[in-house]
Amino acid sequence: MSLSRQVRFVLTLLSCLTLSNTVLSQQDFSNVEIVPHHVAGSVYYLEGQGGNIGLSIGEDGVVMIDDQYAPLTEKILAAIATLNDGEIRFLINTHVHGDHTGGNENLGKMGVLILARDEIRVRLSAQAPEAALPVLTYSESITLHLNGEEVYAFPAPPAHTDGDTFIYFKDSDVIHSGDVFRTTAFPVIDTNNGGTLNGTLEALGILIGVAGPNTRIVPGHGVVSSRGDVMGFRDMVLDVAERVAPQVERGMSYEQVAASNPTAAYNARYGDPERFLRAVYSELGGGN
Repeated sequence: MSLSRQVRFVLTLLSCLTLSNTVLSQQDFSNVEIVPHHVAGSVYYLEGQGGNIGLSIGEDGVVMIDDQYAPLTEKILAAIATLNDGEIRFLINTHVHGDHTGGNENLGKMGVLILARDEIRVRLSAQAPEAALPVLTYSESITLHLNGEEVYAFPAPPAHTDGDTFIYFKDSDVIHSGDVFRTTAFPVIDTNNGGTLNGTLEALGILIGVAGPNTRIVPGHGVVSSRGDVMGFRDMVLDVAERVAPQVERGMSYEQVAASNPTAAYNARYGDPERFLRAVYSELGGGN
């Protein structure tokens, strides 16, 4: 199905779509703009509301990374159509969260082949209809060969969630990191979905190791970055953990740890540290 036909299909689909998620129903997406940015080679990303959408664009069509929220699918397809009118061949989910998978049902009903780790299908199965589920899942790395590009998707350790994937566009030298790395906030270690502090540090180390000096890194949220930016992010996580660990060993409560402000050097850049700090405290063995 060509992208122009896909756009017409999703217009019809969205006109009869009833949002069952009350949070979504309270959000106003009418003023959201989907803005394309060229990264390098065949790779672009779309900025909108939710996680950054990665794209490989070329004569073979489109490889898509994540899809933001369901009500934005029409706008997302329109933005892609300004870059390429070919078929969306594959959609890869970087992790389970709705701001990255919310459009799955729309795209799945259009016939787009959804790929993700085994863990994502398991978690989505508990909350999403069949059309939103990945039809091809993997536990090891996979490689797609489209648009003169090797698209190398490989699992990360349990970091942001237990289903994180990095996607490396080798020929363009671009990595989409999902939410393991972001430039807009402290890390979100979603322990309810299998995220861990140690896995976050390990995954960031892997990302640093795979990236070269000129590799462009598309974060889950924020602006295109470099390997040096990821190193700084990883070092920040290490620094905070090293400050919190001895306080946990002394039996300090979370409130006491928070009052010591172990994230003080980073708050101006990354904002409210509470969710991150609570996760670090808990992961290091804090009990209250």
